[in-house]
Amino acid sequence: MSRKCPVTGKGPMFGNQVSHSMRHTRRRWDVNLQTTTITVNGHKERIRVSTSALRTMRKNAKAAAKTAPAAAPVVEAPKAEAVKTEAPKAAEAPKAEEAK
Repeated sequence: MSRKCPVTGKGPMFGNQVSHSMRHTRRRWDVNLQTTTITVNGHKERIRVSTSALRTMRKNAKAAAKTAPAAAPVVEAPKAEAVKTEAPKAAEAPKAEEAK
C-alpha cells in the first residue's frame, strides 16, 4: 500500500539527512497517515488519510451538523403531468396580430 493520502494527494518527500560531520545521505519523510472510518452514501468505509485531511473533514462535519436542520421533512416536487410543458411561442403571437 502506498504512503499517499487519497483525499489531499500528499505523498512522501525526499531530501538529505545531514549528520554533525555534514555527511549527506538520502532519506524520506512519509506522510502521517491515520486509519479512520467514514460514512459514504450510507455505508461505512475504512480509509487511510493524512492528519491534515482528517482535521478538515472533522471541521466540515461539525459545520454541516450545525447548519443542517434536524430531521427536516421531505417535500416532493409536483408531478410532471400536472405541470404545463407547452408555452405559447413568442414568434407566433406577432404574426397572428398582423393578420387582423
